[in-house]
Amino acid sequence: MQETAPSSTQNLQVVEFPHDGVKAYHITAQASGENMQEVFGQVMDETERRDAKIAFQYLFGGRQFHPLAVAAIDKLDWPLTLLHGDSCSGSSITGTQFIAISGAELNPVMDGARLVGNWYDTADARYCLLGDIRADDLSLSREEQARAVFEKMEILLKQADMEFTDIARTWIYLNDLLEWYDEFNVVRSQFFRERGVFEKMVPASTGIGAGTAAGEAMVCALLAVKPKNEKVKVFPVGSPLQCPALDYKSSFARAVEIDQPGSRLLTVSGTASIEPNGKTAHLGDCEKQIQLTMEVVHEILKSRGMDWGNTARAIAYFKDISEVHLLEKYCRERHLPEIPIAISHADICRHDLLFELELDAVEKG
Repeated sequence: MQETAPSSTQNLQVVEFPHDGVKAYHITAQASGENMQEVFGQVMDETERRDAKIAFQYLFGGRQFHPLAVAAIDKLDWPLTLLHGDSCSGSSITGTQFIAISGAELNPVMDGARLVGNWYDTADARYCLLGDIRADDLSLSREEQARAVFEKMEILLKQADMEFTDIARTWIYLNDLLEWYDEFNVVRSQFFRERGVFEKMVPASTGIGAGTAAGEAMVCALLAVKPKNEKVKVFPVGSPLQCPALDYKSSFARAVEIDQPGSRLLTVSGTASIEPNGKTAHLGDCEKQIQLTMEVVHEILKSRGMDWGNTARAIAYFKDISEVHLLEKYCRERHLPEIPIAISHADICRHDLLFELELDAVEKG
């Protein structure tokens, strides 16, 4: 096992992910409304130094920060997905994450006049990263918006000559998630059946309750991979400590691995305190929910010959933002290596879940 220690500059953690002659950089930054412009400047300097172009950005904070974020960058030529928790005021920024690419030409994917992502080629595969995908008509019902977003994902992927079944990973953010998560799952499963996803590979996913820049019912991001030959393999990975999410009618894989020349990428879905029978564990106890979630994620990593040191990026979602210190305590007491992690204040997919973690891990070579 080869660990992937993040290099750190002021406010930034950068992890390099080489694959098939291309380098991707996962950049995690701590930012606030006061230092946002400074932090973004550091990210620009870091990507320029590495001759890389930014392909994607998350920003966790209130809606009022969206125009400030756009203004903080001279030319915003990548999709910016802004998220804030349903249960918080959105009065502060808790972090931001970027993905940058060097060694490949980024080809834009447009939703009308709006840039929503990029695709690029290597010798052995085509990759597409899209963000800030939303319905055009916000007067539609929530279920109709969800269907429209899945249809738009399919349409956008055609610009990269890719199919819906090429999707390896999705990030799905639902406004007022706890009011309609079951209905959303019905829409997603129906669309997956229509497109033959269950016969091929169900993607990894994160489904979180988070408000968005314009209050849409649903906003999505995705990673799609289309192998050109057998040198690149994309396949689901199970969780040793949890049942498949499909067992309780939630259509996502616990994790997906992408093997390609130069590295392996393991993308772990949003993971929470759920028992093997699918029930929530440790009701009302965030500390114990964190402990079980971390154990579940660690076992997934170990099942693929990886460990915490392989982490390229992670996002921790808290129902109560005041409990962030419990994750810090867990990591400190177990002497975990420095993990590039962003914090988000958001609702988890059940009323009784208090914490969720998603993670990408890389083994080079």
